[in-house]
Amino acid sequence: MKVTNLVTDSQKMTSTPEEAEYELRSAISSYWSGGRLVIGMYTFFLCATAFAYFYLRSSNSGNLWRPGHITAPTAVGAAVFAFTAAASVVVVYGHRRFQAGLITDWQVTAWTAVGSLLGAIGLQIYQYTRLPFFPGSSGYASTFVGWTVMNLIMLIGLMYWIETLVAASIRLRHALPSGGTIANSQSPRAQKFRANLESCTAFFQFALGAAVLFWALFYLI
Repeated sequence: MKVTNLVTDSQKMTSTPEEAEYELRSAISSYWSGGRLVIGMYTFFLCATAFAYFYLRSSNSGNLWRPGHITAPTAVGAAVFAFTAAASVVVVYGHRRFQAGLITDWQVTAWTAVGSLLGAIGLQIYQYTRLPFFPGSSGYASTFVGWTVMNLIMLIGLMYWIETLVAASIRLRHALPSGGTIANSQSPRAQKFRANLESCTAFFQFALGAAVLFWALFYLI
């Protein structure tokens, strides 16, 4: 036990300010890169779905792309899109308030986004019970179900991400040195939090664009 303590103390003594700064910069860069990598990975899934959509629609083998021009429930689909768009817009607006130092305003917008995402998730699940087709009954049905499953996973992930950020902000409020907030403090924990929040906001912006595109494909075209 004593030997372990000595080793730990020795490691702490050999840590220089330059090394600590390097580790902090690396952590912040990891948040930035990780967020963009997640966007990139999800883009590949969406591109695969878009390719399947346009390929099956253009080939229309056996007139089985969209028999009878059948469509998923448009009212529920519009509601899912509206909740997703509202959550994205609120998060982007809340991030601007956060950058202005208004932490409470950001927390309110974040909780609003959580509620909107929860509504979108519930409606997406409810829509499955009202589909007028089976998943493999046509090209449209197959690509629609594939997209909505990915969309559901994305919504759950976004809700978890923003909720954990709110929880972290509440903890950090009492852990930071007096006179600073998570919006302007130079504490390593505050800087990592801001990097994480920035990546989360970027993904919400991406999610809004994806929602607009695929809502138009499956409900408007």
